[in-house]
Amino acid sequence: MKHLHRTAPLGVALALFTALTPALADRTSFVNKGLVGVGRIPAAQRDKFGETFGSGSGMAIDTSGWTRDASGYKGSLWLLPDRGYNVAGTTDYRPRLNTIGIEFAPVAPGAAPAAGQEQTEVKATLAGTMLLTDDKGADATGLDPLNGVRAASGDMPILPQADNGKLALDNEAIVRLPDGSMFISDEYGPNIYRFSADGHLMSATQPPAALVPMRHGAPNFASDNPGPGAAEPDPKDPDTGRQNNQGLEGMAMTPDGKFLIAVLQSAPRQDGGDSPATRQNTRALVYDASDLAHLKLAHEYVVPLPVFKDAKGKTKVAAQSEIVALSDQTFLMLARDSGNGQGVKGDTSLVRQIFVVDFSAATDIAGGAFDAADKPVAAKGVLDPSVTPAKLTPFIDINESAELGRFGLHNGAPNDKNNLSEKWEAMSVVSVLDPKLPDDYFLFVANDNDFLAQDGFQVGAPYKAEDGADVDTMFLVYQVTLPGLARK
Repeated sequence: MKHLHRTAPLGVALALFTALTPALADRTSFVNKGLVGVGRIPAAQRDKFGETFGSGSGMAIDTSGWTRDASGYKGSLWLLPDRGYNVAGTTDYRPRLNTIGIEFAPVAPGAAPAAGQEQTEVKATLAGTMLLTDDKGADATGLDPLNGVRAASGDMPILPQADNGKLALDNEAIVRLPDGSMFISDEYGPNIYRFSADGHLMSATQPPAALVPMRHGAPNFASDNPGPGAAEPDPKDPDTGRQNNQGLEGMAMTPDGKFLIAVLQSAPRQDGGDSPATRQNTRALVYDASDLAHLKLAHEYVVPLPVFKDAKGKTKVAAQSEIVALSDQTFLMLARDSGNGQGVKGDTSLVRQIFVVDFSAATDIAGGAFDAADKPVAAKGVLDPSVTPAKLTPFIDINESAELGRFGLHNGAPNDKNNLSEKWEAMSVVSVLDPKLPDDYFLFVANDNDFLAQDGFQVGAPYKAEDGADVDTMFLVYQVTLPGLARK
């Protein structure tokens, strides 16, 4: 595999590799042309309910409304927050979806913005907020489902339920469908939900048994983030299934609309997910989406997450935070470390990177023994020798100093508003609309600001994030060449 690493912020051939997947045709080359724009929504932003705005756990650009004129680009995107401000435990925050108006005036690849104009290339404006409700039209909640399991009913499987009787959602990724309905992936279940265009729950898909969190031999969806006055679950961690707060973090539809891919944030408990050092072998679930109300598992692969040494020399695994599907065998994957960046105590991130994941030579384990909780595919983190994992190829290093520096940003001290924040969890692509560059796209990447604000207000009460944290929503936009990615 040919792979050229960047040595200077040039406008061409900045990160090049030859894709192995036949689905993207002709062994074509992908190119990262670099960062071409940055924008912010202030941490003090409130939504239409008067509550502090939370940002990018998931993102989907409205490609049908994306336009270009002499001044640049205009369009909109949907930005999905997660379960609300939960530094001291979860709250009864109502899950919601935000609509953002976008005006975008990119700089040329490799160029620098005019002095004093850095980080103004993306003008993002909150245009609307819609609540997500359960199948009966009742409010859902961000509260941890400590003891609750809503019984299966009709086509609905068992679902996470908070102690107040509400459907518990920890939203992480969104796919918007042509009819306005949407798939949203969830941390608690970890489930895939389909909501109507007006936010009403229509159907739910439960993952294989190997991913369902179990305690004392029964499903238990708690994530060890109890609300006010509540006790921790017993035991604190699941025995098998997804680890606490490591659910279906990434999800995307293939360009042809035939398959929905969802990826667990890190390995299930029985596959080494009980340790930050052994949680490498996560799962990618590929669903046949021909029947939107009844997704069918078609393929399943092991995806090896990046392994690195932290500042103290300890082995760690970077969790995946979002994906963009390029085909039914290839996707972009954002992986990152944690505990570092503006808003938290650590200042320097070691891994914030976008990879290309290729399934073409991987073992399909769908429907086999490894889908049961009692048959680990990677006991103690060691992959079963019968299984070939997906292949990872580095594509974009978000932490690259030269690229960040052109826009007045950095990775590391000083831990100020120009240091990238901790959680980068959203990606989406849209065409550059240039007939001379038919394979070029803008890759939008957004952070999850975790609702960290100094004048916060949520669930009827004010709050102030610790240590002066005041984290803006941010958008980084890269121009990339993705041959074969014809959106249908």
